[in-house]
Amino acid sequence: MSKLTYAAAGVDIDAGNDLVERIKPAAKATNRAGVMAGLGGFGGLFDLKAAGYEDPILVAATDGVGTKLRIAIDTGRVDHVGIDLVAMCVNDLICQGAEPLFFLDYFATGKLDVDSAARVVEGIAEGCRLSGCALIGGETAEMPGMYEGNDFDLAGFAVGAMERGTALPAGVTTGDVLIGLPSSGVHSNGYSLVRRIVAESGLGWDAEFEGGTLGDALLAPTRLYVRQALAAIRAGGVHGLAHITGGGLTENLPRALPDGCGAEVDLDAIALPPILDWLIGQADLDEGEALKTFNCGIGMILIVAADAADTVTAALTEAGEAPVRLGSVVAGEGVAYSGSLR
Repeated sequence: MSKLTYAAAGVDIDAGNDLVERIKPAAKATNRAGVMAGLGGFGGLFDLKAAGYEDPILVAATDGVGTKLRIAIDTGRVDHVGIDLVAMCVNDLICQGAEPLFFLDYFATGKLDVDSAARVVEGIAEGCRLSGCALIGGETAEMPGMYEGNDFDLAGFAVGAMERGTALPAGVTTGDVLIGLPSSGVHSNGYSLVRRIVAESGLGWDAEFEGGTLGDALLAPTRLYVRQALAAIRAGGVHGLAHITGGGLTENLPRALPDGCGAEVDLDAIALPPILDWLIGQADLDEGEALKTFNCGIGMILIVAADAADTVTAALTEAGEAPVRLGSVVAGEGVAYSGSLR
């Protein structure tokens, strides 16, 4: 056997080092109170006391971007999938009442393209910056034979904290008001169906759509709701939150409701984003199927005491949101709908 090297086997350690050096400024820009060290160590350090917590409870979440990555890879538009990755994790944390503190990412590929990987991680750093959490570490895995061509996969891990006794949901009861926060489009769920719909439409990712391209509309990053939700929680009266991801309104809203409580939602209050309207129409999806597959225009729902609804709405508006009154909590179970999506 001829003399071999790790690089000859398909793993370029120098490229990995180059990537770390390139992303260090982006990671540093996410620093916040509590961060104790930068990238490069065997683990990330975080000081909860320095972050201002006295009796903290830690909350952790992990997620990915799903097959939305397939569109990003095929089009070469990978700059925003990092934001998706962060959003899928930190938007879950806030539903527990936790402030996201730090984030770690896992990037796996067959052959490391430093420029492409850096664009992905810089998107992750931007998502962290926008949600107030620090990117304190991660892993880049170059695994020839596991991924073909330019393919890669992403996973994210977020840790947040809250003071003991402040966990959500808590106190949800009949009469509470449902306040919805608009989505930016499909977000990061339902893309196996999305890709099937586009394939059967005969259109390409570069097809014209709403002044841009179909690919652009489908790759619009998942919205980050952290700062707005924290402002609402601090205003008082928030009993729970539901991140509308896979399963749509039908499956996710009940996760924030106690036994014996259901929800009534007025679909006429929701403005369906053009890309979701097109997907639903193109596939001729039944309304019920659409509501348990896509977010249908609402990415986060806050469950708020009726006497605090105006105050919370004002706090959300001041934070730059466009809150929508969707309905209320009622006795029963599940979600009942009135009106129509389209």
